[in-house]
Amino acid sequence: MDHADPKMVSFKIYTMRSKITMLAVVYPLALLGITLSAFQQPAKPWVVPEKFSKVANPSKSDQKSFKEGKELFVKHCQSCHGKTGMGDGSKAAQLKSEPGNFSLASFQKQTDGTLYYKISEGRDDMPSFKKKIEEADEMWELINYIRTLKK
Repeated sequence: MDHADPKMVSFKIYTMRSKITMLAVVYPLALLGITLSAFQQPAKPWVVPEKFSKVANPSKSDQKSFKEGKELFVKHCQSCHGKTGMGDGSKAAQLKSEPGNFSLASFQKQTDGTLYYKISEGRDDMPSFKKKIEEADEMWELINYIRTLKK
């Protein structure tokens, strides 16, 4: 009679359980991840009216402006955009759209007027701040501070 080695039988059972676990747990999770990523919408272009994009920032870029702008950023923006503007704030994961990364050249190349419009008007997850930051000079100071967040 041929007797199987008990250690070999245990190893085969362990290997079979590992494969079943892989099939039952890992593959469905991978499939879920792939499925969810397929439903993510690419960022749609944010069209800013030309008359706004050409508006120049009347606020002087100096230490006072950066200080005031940073206070506004911490109060109104940091929870979504993160401490350094990289889009990694504490509320970022809850958003349906990406909050954007202010440090990227593609963000920084936008005009001050464009940023003013976007902050003021908002869109989707980005709320309008025209009632929260009512003073135009404060909005411009916020933009001056955002300009310091580039890489």
